[in-house]
Amino acid sequence: SLSAAFQEYLRHLGLQDFPCGLSSWNKSCLSGRRSPRRVQPGQEEAVLDEETPEVLLELLRDQHSPWALPQDCSPQDQLLREVAVLAPELVRGSKVYQVLKSLRMVDKGVQEVDEGVLQFQQLEELVLSANQISRITSANLPRTLRVLELCCNTVDDLEDLCSQPPPELQHLGLGHNRLCGLSQDKFLTGDFWPNLISLDLSFNNLTDLLGLVSQLSSLQKLRILVLQGNPLALIPTYRGFLVDSLPKLSVLDDIYIGPDERQQFCGLARQPELSRSEARVVVSVGEMKGVPDPSALQQLEVGSEAPVITCSYFVTYEF
Repeated sequence: SLSAAFQEYLRHLGLQDFPCGLSSWNKSCLSGRRSPRRVQPGQEEAVLDEETPEVLLELLRDQHSPWALPQDCSPQDQLLREVAVLAPELVRGSKVYQVLKSLRMVDKGVQEVDEGVLQFQQLEELVLSANQISRITSANLPRTLRVLELCCNTVDDLEDLCSQPPPELQHLGLGHNRLCGLSQDKFLTGDFWPNLISLDLSFNNLTDLLGLVSQLSSLQKLRILVLQGNPLALIPTYRGFLVDSLPKLSVLDDIYIGPDERQQFCGLARQPELSRSEARVVVSVGEMKGVPDPSALQQLEVGSEAPVITCSYFVTYEF
């Protein structure tokens, strides 16, 4: 589950270990919160090596420090480590869920978004790319969510996601999943996503261009759409039909839609017969090995009765 993966992630960060955490090495800002040390009669109080928060932060940030995070670490990693120095009580127990507004759990083997995620009451961005999620229940998503990224999972059904979707969601990333057929189009409407600005449906198995456009047209705030990699993108009039059908769209397949392009495709939306469920695929064969070259064969003399051998070759493509 996502909750279990998050706890494992926290253990890996070592938020309670030096130089982070509420312990004897953290000085000044924590001194008033500690209970007085008890010294047995006849014993001297031990002098502990304490460091200021500034020094501890330097140990986290200096790339030559053995406690520094890798240079490619996420801002989330850095934030939690620094909070564990400056305010370690905030990363203890359930309080850590209140610290994060953005949670990135990429390639962690997550299969389920469980109800424990609701503890992230301030969460605005949730990135779960490259996991093993096939279905996601929206009832387990924080209502504050504005960005939900599910790229490179195995999502094949949107019904559970649309049961109670976060009302303020602005970006939904579903690229490189297993969406297909007409049954999923009905969940991509303004009734479920009234504030959606950006939608990524790339590299799925969507084939019905006309049906999909009829649903997407209800997304009044949609400005960015990615559909490349779907079979419907092979239709010759694909881009022009989308540009003319969705006049508020600003970017399609990562390409800005300019005034000239809109003018070029003006009126195409009123000719759906041009957007047939057919595609043209051009295949260029650069080189073939092992096939005899006819020009190398000895030419037969005119009138010769020698037998002629003819060879034919063909290539088969499966879609």
